[in-house]
Amino acid sequence: MTTPPNQAHDNLITPDPRDMPHPRPPMAEYPLGADQPPVWRLDGKVAVVTGGGAGLGRGCALALAAAGAEVALIGRNPAPLAEVAAEIRSLGRDAWELPCDVTQGAEIVQALAMLPRVDILINNAGRNIPEPFLSVSEEHLDALLTVNLRGLFLVAQHTARRMESQGQGGAIVMMSSQMGHVGAANRTVYCMTKHGVEGLTKALAVELAPHNIRVNAVAPTFIETPMTRPFFADPVFLESVLRRIPLGRLGQIAEVAQAVVFLASPAAALITGASLVVDGGWTAQ
Repeated sequence: MTTPPNQAHDNLITPDPRDMPHPRPPMAEYPLGADQPPVWRLDGKVAVVTGGGAGLGRGCALALAAAGAEVALIGRNPAPLAEVAAEIRSLGRDAWELPCDVTQGAEIVQALAMLPRVDILINNAGRNIPEPFLSVSEEHLDALLTVNLRGLFLVAQHTARRMESQGQGGAIVMMSSQMGHVGAANRTVYCMTKHGVEGLTKALAVELAPHNIRVNAVAPTFIETPMTRPFFADPVFLESVLRRIPLGRLGQIAEVAQAVVFLASPAAALITGASLVVDGGWTAQ
């Protein structure tokens, strides 16, 4: 007897994709070197990376250097900046170490004055203090607002002024988060600031377009870094995160860095005001 169409599947339960194995792709799938397509190359460009001494900032700085850019590193602590600068120079690129408090406009201006030009800004400095909304202190509120919004605004403003004065355009990439697209418990202030980053990105894209300065954001999911790795050692927390990511794994620094390189490169010449969500499907649900 012929089985009617689809009847053979009537009693099957469709598996949840999040319950299926998701092996991590080899890092070779995310090339960082000269084998990139020519439109991804950044040869002759000077890029500024805030928070460049560790984590995502370090990863973005190295990826930019591998794509051909000279890189200026901004951060509060000189020691890690020197370490990353040495790595960049080992790739044959120039590097500048610029200790600076991104919440102080005068320090930003002084740091940028040390550079021959600025073509790219990766506005990456930020912080998070996860805690229940009802427990947030004014001190913690002000700390996140100051770094995540004031600092981001001031760095973008002074860098855009430099780009405008050069008359050759530029590219600004804001480090946002998937939390700039959704809400989450225990992250009210962080969500607020990252939604602010998304709004600032769009407003700047419109206002700076006449100067040929493109402004976009990258919005990562939970990324495995030296700083976040201790949190993921908690199996309950890790499981709660992975259950929300359809691809079933944490993000890697190189995956975010390559999104940043793309938005900074000529390959994204017609893209401005966008937010590139690198979240394994978190915000698609």
